[in-house]
Amino acid sequence: MPKRVDHEERRGQIAEALWRIAAARGLDGASLRDVAAEAGISLGQLQHYFTSKDDMIVFALGHIERLAQHRIHTRIEALPGAPTPRVVLRETLAEMLPLDEASRTGYLVQISYFVRAVHDERLRTHAQEGIASLRAFFADQLKTAIAQGEVSADRDPDREAALLIALTDGLSAAALMEYDSPRGALDLLELHLARLFSGAAQDTGGAA
Repeated sequence: MPKRVDHEERRGQIAEALWRIAAARGLDGASLRDVAAEAGISLGQLQHYFTSKDDMIVFALGHIERLAQHRIHTRIEALPGAPTPRVVLRETLAEMLPLDEASRTGYLVQISYFVRAVHDERLRTHAQEGIASLRAFFADQLKTAIAQGEVSADRDPDREAALLIALTDGLSAAALMEYDSPRGALDLLELHLARLFSGAAQDTGGAA
């Protein structure tokens, strides 16, 4: 009796094959045939799941994001007590940094994706929506922190959220290009959060 195929698992395998190729030589170097070979399936089998390269790329990026979200939730749930906005932001931002092989590969795929999205309206729209959603999530955490007195009331949550994304992008590039270490990038992220949350109860030294 033929083995029953788990379609979501197969899509995940295809996405991971695309990541490996994109991390090694970029998305432009990843044809459907190349990805099928990397995934160990036929081109026809791959096209059963994705009829175009763009469909495959969008799914692959979403798959990366879902895995990252799962890792973030696992890390937060393992911590004692209810997560504060600072903890949620710290764990989310740390996951965005290329600190290990999994997050490094994810970041390389995102770079390839954004380069392609500059000239592709569909991918660019998808990227814009994703960034807007992340910025809104960060802003909501900061609004809660302001209401709880952990962040100064004169801070603009939306602007601070945008700065957090920009900071993490810069730190990621520094770690990837090895002009700073992953540990150094994480330390700078911690420094910024300590300054932003200078009124937080857990900060014993005041503003940095």
